[in-house]
Amino acid sequence: MVFVFGTLLEKMSNLSTSDHSSVVSINLFVALLCACIVIGHLLEENRWMNESITALVIGICTGVVILLITGGKNSHLLVFSEDLFFIYLLPPIIFNAGFQVKKKQFFRNFMTITLFGAIGTLISFIIISLGAITFFQKMNLGLAIGDYLAIGAIFAATDSVCTLQVLNQDETPLLYSLVFGEGVVNDATSVVLFNAVQNFDLSHISTSVALQLVGNFLYLFITSTVLGVVAGLLSAYVIKKLYFGRHSTDREVAIMMLMAYLSYMLAELCDLSAILTVFFCGIVMSHYTWHNVTESSRVTTKHTFATLSFVAEIFIFLYVGMDALDIEKWRFISDSPKTSVSVTSILLGLILVGRAAFVFPLSFLSNLTKNSYEKIGFKQQVTVWWAGLMRGAVSMALAYNQFTRSGHTQRHGNAIMITSTISVVLFSTVVFGLITKPLVRLLLPSAKQFDRMISSEPVTPKSFIVPLLGNEHDPEVDLDEQNVVNVQDSEANQGDRNVIRPSSFRMLLRKPTHTVHYYWRKFDDGFMRPVFGGRGFVPYVPGSPIEQSVHQWQGEAKH
Repeated sequence: MVFVFGTLLEKMSNLSTSDHSSVVSINLFVALLCACIVIGHLLEENRWMNESITALVIGICTGVVILLITGGKNSHLLVFSEDLFFIYLLPPIIFNAGFQVKKKQFFRNFMTITLFGAIGTLISFIIISLGAITFFQKMNLGLAIGDYLAIGAIFAATDSVCTLQVLNQDETPLLYSLVFGEGVVNDATSVVLFNAVQNFDLSHISTSVALQLVGNFLYLFITSTVLGVVAGLLSAYVIKKLYFGRHSTDREVAIMMLMAYLSYMLAELCDLSAILTVFFCGIVMSHYTWHNVTESSRVTTKHTFATLSFVAEIFIFLYVGMDALDIEKWRFISDSPKTSVSVTSILLGLILVGRAAFVFPLSFLSNLTKNSYEKIGFKQQVTVWWAGLMRGAVSMALAYNQFTRSGHTQRHGNAIMITSTISVVLFSTVVFGLITKPLVRLLLPSAKQFDRMISSEPVTPKSFIVPLLGNEHDPEVDLDEQNVVNVQDSEANQGDRNVIRPSSFRMLLRKPTHTVHYYWRKFDDGFMRPVFGGRGFVPYVPGSPIEQSVHQWQGEAKH
């Protein structure tokens, strides 16, 4: 025993200073993560705070303490790395977003989400880039045309993680699906734009270069989506055919996690948009693969993915808070604080204008194809506009990629852009984030008001509350969907015979997603689910959940 203890002391004494400092840093960071979770739990009912802002504030306070201890030489425990963010922290967040999404609500609003996430991001990118060229060239920051376009891509990336913590998926599923879906597509589009800008020679911009940018963007968008779908289908097919659950549920969980991560890394290897790939991989896995595993594996995977995403989000905000006080970056702009403040103010103004430039016009276009109860009202548009004003870790990572080398910068203009990005992220997350929850409560009715509205209106399929609360019948829950819908329609017709029904052609124009959904369900039930599994197509294997449920049903039938 004494010999073992002496050996351990000898090994500890042989640790280099860097190894020891790394161990200390990791210990402190893990302790801070625990503190964020505990404090976030205590502030759960607070109408202003959420866990993202809590982690950010704790990170800033920790940075201040480290600055004081080190005599103003250092402020963070870990050095920011784009690889750490894009390879380890972002994949679980985006995958869980796709895995947990309510698919019916998401795809019902898919055209609006695509409008906001893709076309809207392009509009915001153009406005912010043009504004940066117009204002920053006069400040002599020493930036090239590629830097200005990169600024457009950096600040077109929203941070929906913080906002979604104050939006309730059950009370406002329409807004939740819009903001959530737009946030994911927006992040992917911003990264694709950023990579496209870096891969082209922008010293001489022409029509051909612009068309190449658009073509490259569409290529990355489509191929990334296809790769994610293929990876998800492959995992479903493998698990359905081999049925790992016969021997070990651990293998089921492991193969799902590894294939999800493999899809992300394959996209990175092929220079595609890994965000889009892993997002659609998560959607496909939740639709097919998740139903092919045992019941215990379903519970395990759902909570495992959610936990990994939760910890990664807190890690990101905690580090952003600490890195905001990095003394090296602020030392470069100490001689020109007014310039840094001006750049930050201009960027915030461009973000506000760029966001408004597409939310309201595109909402108007989207409402042209919707029925009255499906339209996005003005208050909802204001909420969507405000919810997308926050900037977060994606903007930070892209800014570090563009304006630093290995986390360090030696140019004055680059240092100003880094510090301005940090200032924008802090201001938008804290100030805009603090106002978001009260704003949502002010603009949107509460659950009690919804109940009063339901009780005071006739219950019909035309009721405006149906798409907002998501209480409509889910075809995936009941196999006899058509019978239920027919009964509901007949009852509604008896209670509300005076409703003017649009013609079939007008209905097709106004509600194309219902037609697409109908044909997709026929194709899904007729071909996809028998091949790849899914709800109702779990393989019948001795000892499987299907066999147990069948025996249980037969026993109940006898009694």
